Amino acid sequence: MQAVKSVRQSYRPTEEILSLLEDFRCMVNDCVRIGLREDVTSMKSLCMKAYHQLSAYDVPTCYRLTAISRAAGILRNHRRVMKKNRSARVPYVTGLSLTDRYGFRVIHRLVRVTVKKGEYVFIVLNDHTLRSIGGHTPRSLTLTADGLSICLSKEVAEIEPVGAIGIDRNLDNVTIADSDGGTLRYDLAGATEVKARCRETKRHFRRNDARIRRVVYGKYGRIQRNRVGSILHNVSASIVRRAKEKRLGIVMENIRGIRRLYRKGNGQGTNYRARLNSWSFHELQRQIEYKARWEGIPVAYVAARGTSVNCSICGSRTYPNERRTLHCSRCDISIDRDVNAARNILAKGGGVRFTLDGPPEVPKEAMKGNGTTTPILGADGGKVTQG
Repeated sequence: MQAVKSVRQSYRPTEEILSLLEDFRCMVNDCVRIGLREDVTSMKSLCMKAYHQLSAYDVPTCYRLTAISRAAGILRNHRRVMKKNRSARVPYVTGLSLTDRYGFRVIHRLVRVTVKKGEYVFIVLNDHTLRSIGGHTPRSLTLTADGLSICLSKEVAEIEPVGAIGIDRNLDNVTIADSDGGTLRYDLAGATEVKARCRETKRHFRRNDARIRRVVYGKYGRIQRNRVGSILHNVSASIVRRAKEKRLGIVMENIRGIRRLYRKGNGQGTNYRARLNSWSFHELQRQIEYKARWEGIPVAYVAARGTSVNCSICGSRTYPNERRTLHCSRCDISIDRDVNAARNILAKGGGVRFTLDGPPEVPKEAMKGNGTTTPILGADGGKVTQG
């Protein structure tokens, strides 16, 4: 199985690199215009139409194919959007970036970037990047105005799992249940708090200046991405590490269309919609998936319908109780709703269905009452509290 991941670091671009990034941006936009005019979306057709026209740019030919590939992806996405909304605006690349698959080289602590034929610029790699790329094959290089990303690949053998982990993603926590009967909760309240602070800061901006607003919003957007990304990386790495140690597969919900539930006009408050629409459920899924595949751990997805309301023991419908618990009148128990959802996800993925009699045995007294014995971990993996 081919596993792919990328490692990113910051750097200070030179004038030659900034000029190259601007030329690449213009090349991509030219390809997009050609594709829209000729009504083509495939890379082969776009290459036939645009390759020779890109010779007007004084850049190495290796960047033509990557510019065409980037434009082909933009055109395919635009066609999908047009099927839903005929008034969608014409795509246009504004940010400076460059993708190189053919001309770059990693030489010791340096990455060599071709700016013109026979002319190169070297960027120093930091220790983290060097450790990450050691022993792996660099596939591509992506440059922006403030960072570089090196895409890596390796062949991994998929492990034969002896069980599975069901993962329930929520706004303030991530709850997992495994085939051994263990449950664990990771606290994400810190990520929600960071988003709320950044959102409140941007909301209080009153100066009527679009340029200043763009700078302020960009600054706090970067702060939010960096801090929230760090929290999610710690949680996803801990989950994958647990799955690897126990040789367990990973099962997650296939969440789709959830943003439609929190649109303006649905009768919900502004703060409520802002909190739910900032939920990073897909980013956590992306991190868990690529880290799991890098370790050879299989990942499966199940339908999200019924995982939160159906009892994980008997399958009947439950009813809300106090303190985020559910009550099943058939089993006469109260269970934490997140633990219940994680166990349902595990059962849907082919794991052991939780029963009162069969394995894994769940003590009935531990499930009664308002809480659960699930340990709660912080974003860094440290235990916070235990109910």
